[in-house]
Amino acid sequence: MIEQVITARRKSLGGFEVGRVLPFAQRRMVGPFVFFDHMGPVDFPPGLPREVDVRPHPHIGLSTLSYLFRGEMTHRDSLGTLQVIEPGAVNWMTAGRGITHSERFERARREGGHLDGIQAWVALPAEFEECDPAFTHVARRDIPECTDGGARARLIAGEAFGLVSPVPVFSPLFYLHGVLATGARAPLPPAFAERAVYVAEGRVRIDGDAFDAGTMVVIAPGKSPEIIALAPSMLMMLGGENIGTRLIDWNFVSSRPALIAQARDDWRAGRMPLPLDDDQEFIPLPAESPAPPNPMS
Repeated sequence: MIEQVITARRKSLGGFEVGRVLPFAQRRMVGPFVFFDHMGPVDFPPGLPREVDVRPHPHIGLSTLSYLFRGEMTHRDSLGTLQVIEPGAVNWMTAGRGITHSERFERARREGGHLDGIQAWVALPAEFEECDPAFTHVARRDIPECTDGGARARLIAGEAFGLVSPVPVFSPLFYLHGVLATGARAPLPPAFAERAVYVAEGRVRIDGDAFDAGTMVVIAPGKSPEIIALAPSMLMMLGGENIGTRLIDWNFVSSRPALIAQARDDWRAGRMPLPLDDDQEFIPLPAESPAPPNPMS
């Protein structure tokens, strides 16, 4: 039932570490999910330097999905959006033909605080790669939930277990946040070609094997193993239909190399507007990536 096991690789972003899961050398995508970072967990002291912030940078060809377990970030983008990202809310930014944004730790700078959450990228189907950019915020109270004994699941995006998320997705997918008490059991939605479980906290058993935090378990097509919590656990369950191969070059995702080349030229030449009220600095374009394009460095 288990097709692959991926262990998060610790990577420094300058002021804190993330656990990078996707893309992986032997697994570029799970359904349309092309990028998956576990941010933290980390404790920030008051007076956090601005260098720790995620400065303005561009995207094309994807939707970013920011979901926090704990902590807070402030999102600004070139559409003029200003949105505080809080635990349990969903922040879905569709880059389409191009958008820029920043994510800053303004509350932690003032007060100190904890950060723990997931940053995921969802590749857009080819027919939507050049759509208009957009931003959608869905409050925590509006995310549908279901419970069964000691298991609770929140449907962040897509469809699963008879629930439909209000997040405007572009292809068939599901993205669930599960919380399990010790001994609780949870199924994995069966109706998608590619599926995976990421253990964010705790320890679970899947198909007879035990997995600890920081592990993504990719499930074989057509199989529906039960997930059993061996300790209080927190999971992210994700998947969807395969939308085809995607190239990743820095923060750009596309099925067409020409769109990535154009995005690189546009960012280098300053043709992509910076976020409103956050246009005094930005992340410069990195050196040209070797072919084929590599994951974001």
